[in-house]
Amino acid sequence: MPDPSRDDPTAGTIERLVNVVALPIGRWDREARLVFCNPPYLRWSGRTRDELFGHTLTELYGEEAWDRARPGFERAFRGATTSYERLLRHGTLAGRWARVQVFPDTDANGEVHSVFTIATDIHEDVTAREALIAARVRLDRFTENIPYPLTYVDSDFVLRFVNKAYCEAVGKPADQLLGRHIGAVRGGRRWAEHEPHFRRALEGKTVQYTRLVDRLANNPDSPRWLRTSYVPDFDADGKVVGLYTVTIDVHDLTVAQEQLRRSVERDMLTDVFSRRTMMDRIDAAMVAAVHEPVALFFVDLDGFKSVNDRLGHREGDALLVKVAQALQKSVRADDAVGRFGGDEFLVLASVRSPAGARALALHMLEAVRKVGAEVSGGGVSASIGYAIAPTDTQHPLKLLQAADDAMYAAKRLGKDRVQHGPARDEPSPVNPAAVRPE
Repeated sequence: MPDPSRDDPTAGTIERLVNVVALPIGRWDREARLVFCNPPYLRWSGRTRDELFGHTLTELYGEEAWDRARPGFERAFRGATTSYERLLRHGTLAGRWARVQVFPDTDANGEVHSVFTIATDIHEDVTAREALIAARVRLDRFTENIPYPLTYVDSDFVLRFVNKAYCEAVGKPADQLLGRHIGAVRGGRRWAEHEPHFRRALEGKTVQYTRLVDRLANNPDSPRWLRTSYVPDFDADGKVVGLYTVTIDVHDLTVAQEQLRRSVERDMLTDVFSRRTMMDRIDAAMVAAVHEPVALFFVDLDGFKSVNDRLGHREGDALLVKVAQALQKSVRADDAVGRFGGDEFLVLASVRSPAGARALALHMLEAVRKVGAEVSGGGVSASIGYAIAPTDTQHPLKLLQAADDAMYAAKRLGKDRVQHGPARDEPSPVNPAAVRPE
């Protein structure tokens, strides 16, 4: 088959030069027939010259290959250099991606009689690029459909990204949010609440903020605990260029944690402090007792067993609840009331003097009497022993022991009375005045 470029005296020189290039190079005439190729092209195609020369690209590699190549060939025959990518289907290279550059072969008159093609293996680049694109698509799909409000703001607090959940939470479409300061979007009150956390994140710190939110768009009637995380976005130099925020509903978790905390901190029946919590409170009070004297009261019910025997454990439990409530109302909010076990209670209260401690003990004694009077059959009162720190002791366990000993002394002296220390006899009047605590 005649090759028009053979009339060009430089053609031989070009082809000898092409033969030493390590990349697969071919030359094609206007009918897209291969008229020349270098040795790397033979290895690349897996065929001999006789099997290649004079055959069109379609005949050699199929319609799909020609469909990919045609636009490039057409531009090259008009004098332009171009390229295209295709997935190879031939020989040992099947399944690999190649980039084919197409450039014109002009004669001395500037006419294009043929074009050259140079093939480069770009399989790793293409697969990496496709993996990156696929990952980006998955990430976009994830961030858009994640059920938690997600945003990205730049260092000026301007919204650059919002997902669907965020739009639903604020009740506005994305086109009304993007490009605006987040404070203007959420309003002055909310911005004042969240701004300190945004600014800390811009300092490079991950911040979390948990709060109870009412009037949620998807749950307007019931407040929910929400937690927002503010996560800084660093550039390659370690500079914070923006931050992400993600808000999740932690209501069930927060409620469960609070219930767990209360189950440890509070007595399950009476809801006053548990024995463990009271011991912690006593330990803490001893540290400051030199400057802030405290009294520990040990309250034991008189006649409680008979209530259980006569009326049953349900009524007994109800009595314990009422006694706990009465003791709680008898002291200040800063004082501590706890159940030590069974029908025994502890009260830890700040006092100014021994007289003040005794007055408070008498006040609690009267409160228990009133509760006991409401029980069918009556006969319920309390024996209350107390000790004062630091005058009696500065050791937590010794303070508890002294109050316990005083309570047993009150029992021995006839019950329904208060006692400061086991060695003193301090009978209580039958109907003491209801003295409020200091």
